[in-house]
Amino acid sequence: MIPLHNEPVPASADAVVVGAGVNGLAAAYELARRGMCNIVVVEKNYLGSGSTGRCGGGIRQQWTTEENIRLAKESVDLYENMATELGYQVFFRQGGYLMITEREEDLPALRNATALQNRCGVATEFLTPRDCLEIVPDLNISELKGATFCPTDGTAYPFAVVWGYARACHRHGVKIFIRTTLTGVEITAGRVTGVTTDRGRIATPVLVNCAGPWARSLAGMVGVDLPNRQERHEIMVSESLKPFLDPMVISITNGIYFSQSMRGEIVGGIGDPTEPKWDRPEQFGFHSGLRFAVRFARELTRLYPRAAQVRMMRQWAGAYDVTPDHRPILGGVADPTGYYHICGFSGHGFMLGPMAGRHMARLITTGESDPLITSLSLDRFAAGDLQADAFVVG
Repeated sequence: MIPLHNEPVPASADAVVVGAGVNGLAAAYELARRGMCNIVVVEKNYLGSGSTGRCGGGIRQQWTTEENIRLAKESVDLYENMATELGYQVFFRQGGYLMITEREEDLPALRNATALQNRCGVATEFLTPRDCLEIVPDLNISELKGATFCPTDGTAYPFAVVWGYARACHRHGVKIFIRTTLTGVEITAGRVTGVTTDRGRIATPVLVNCAGPWARSLAGMVGVDLPNRQERHEIMVSESLKPFLDPMVISITNGIYFSQSMRGEIVGGIGDPTEPKWDRPEQFGFHSGLRFAVRFARELTRLYPRAAQVRMMRQWAGAYDVTPDHRPILGGVADPTGYYHICGFSGHGFMLGPMAGRHMARLITTGESDPLITSLSLDRFAAGDLQADAFVVG
């Protein structure tokens, strides 16, 4: 059991973290691990109820910007030892990621990305279509032009990661309050001094915004304008089958991705270019749609004909918290001091969040930034220092 608190919130805390997905819980754990004693996490719903609990569980290092590659590589290193560190099985499995394209014009980008990833210490290989059959024998390669493969990419079970972090947080004295809504932020003389919730007030000098799709709304409470917008995405899951698919297959042509979980289900999704961007998830909702089901089934069976006889069991929707350059926003702001954000992962917070939390805990506890946080700060948008990542799919 994970001890969760139902009593009124404490009168004070050294830090309040908003959001109990992977970002919020990882940040709280890392802050506690660095010696911060009195930390409160507030979550308006249940553990992992936002984007974390609605994601496909993929963890990859195949990106086109150095910041994302290095952050992802550090996260993979962390995931490899996460079960031991947290004392909880997170079902991390390194079956690799096979990234494919059906467009000739994508090949230079794939080759350049492979070279950059190799320079960053990631063992990605460029493959011909026929090479792909050695990794996924039943893949339809008739339209493929090329691919890349990284054997150390993988998947984990999102809820197990959340539960593992929650247990580790409890061992370090972190108090987690679910069904608790942040209603206001108090600022005095340009710095955070407290927050109000529907369970009471907490005096605190530190507020960490890990609210995922609601991060922009929370930032607005302290006068910070985030450029994030929300995109609705869906995932479908099949019946359980005997193991036959090791890697995650992902297409940069149309955004489809699919893998097989350790329980045997095919899990996957596909992006919809017609989906608008929204300010808040409440504007579009998390209902399931027939359009997605048809598009995903057609594309899955075209790329992987073996799936034609598989029964799909359920589907759901979630939100991508998207930034203009598809890279996360990390760090704090000059006004108010004491406010920090870990957000804007553009659908990839599950894979990058654990290590982002580690970097941010160092900043919050010591005041010392690092090149990664500096390059991913909110200031880059005003400065026009944007290097958009090309491999955002799903």
